Amino acid sequence: MSKKFRIAGINFDHMHMGDLLRQTHGHPDAELVGICDEQPLRMASAMQNFSIPAEAIFTDYRACLEQTQPDLVILCPATGEHALWTQRVAEFGVNIMVEKPFAASLADADAMIAAQRATGKMLAINWPLRWLPGYITTKRLLDEGLIGELTSFHHYGGNRGPLYHRADKLEAVPTAEEKAASWFYDAARGGGSLLDYAGYGATIGTWFQGGRKPLEVTCVKDEPAGLAVDEHSVTVCRYEQGLSKIETRWGTFTDPWILQPQPPCGFVLCGTRGTISAYDYATQLRVQTTERPEGYEVAVDEVRAPFQNPIQYVLAALDGGEFERGPLHPEIARIGQQIVDSAVLSAREKRTVKLVE
Repeated sequence: MSKKFRIAGINFDHMHMGDLLRQTHGHPDAELVGICDEQPLRMASAMQNFSIPAEAIFTDYRACLEQTQPDLVILCPATGEHALWTQRVAEFGVNIMVEKPFAASLADADAMIAAQRATGKMLAINWPLRWLPGYITTKRLLDEGLIGELTSFHHYGGNRGPLYHRADKLEAVPTAEEKAASWFYDAARGGGSLLDYAGYGATIGTWFQGGRKPLEVTCVKDEPAGLAVDEHSVTVCRYEQGLSKIETRWGTFTDPWILQPQPPCGFVLCGTRGTISAYDYATQLRVQTTERPEGYEVAVDEVRAPFQNPIQYVLAALDGGEFERGPLHPEIARIGQQIVDSAVLSAREKRTVKLVE
């Protein structure tokens, strides 16, 4: 690369901050210049894992930005605060990557886009599943026309629950007190499986379809006793060419990165000339075509830099590479947010709604 990129991580609400800092730490052209959170204890593992010196640790985001002068800021706040933190950091004129989902609402997403547009800097929204070789391979096969025109997608996404793992997917068993205190279970801060996971299916599904939008959305979500948020939702999107389904679940029998639950987490794609089953972390895809209706396995592609993780990709784009019209791009991620907003409205009003604009 033409330069060494200075990177800061701000707000540790989401455990994925640890994964993103590890990718930063391992990148030869990245320098982790600062981390910041109002609760110092939440930074303890990162401080230890990456040998971060005391002078690079902050509890005041302004001090962090002023003193470290980063090229890129990684943000991992609670979903309901994505717009707030993007606007705060945008004042400093830096590139921003926000961990999924895009936002708690379309209005918040648009505020984030506007804040960064005013600075002329990048806004990227990271979806960790985008980097799985199975989905990279799936997109290639779709672009090559293997199954013809995509007519529908079915996504099932989730895990045992957001508190059953930490950074680097370390397993944990949450206490009742932790669950009660977590923003994941706070409706006002963007909690619930619908906001946490529907964006995966909506955004990556939109990428697979080349940016196509649905006409209508219908969503039903559960109402668990004693909780203020859902743990299970089913969304049906009606497109001009057919129906697609997005299902979210906190409470799968196993975590898909360890053992795939039933039903398996991932995508099933149907086209005019065939189908593809692509499940999370799979090393093979299952394909049917008109020429081979009995089906066959396709090994996933070997993925090379800069498509192995979001840090590689964003830094390559900042260094003059392409910022493709994919899941990280606000144009595609905004369509995903439109679908999620429509699902939220549908579930609340218990009716089918037009796509929220």
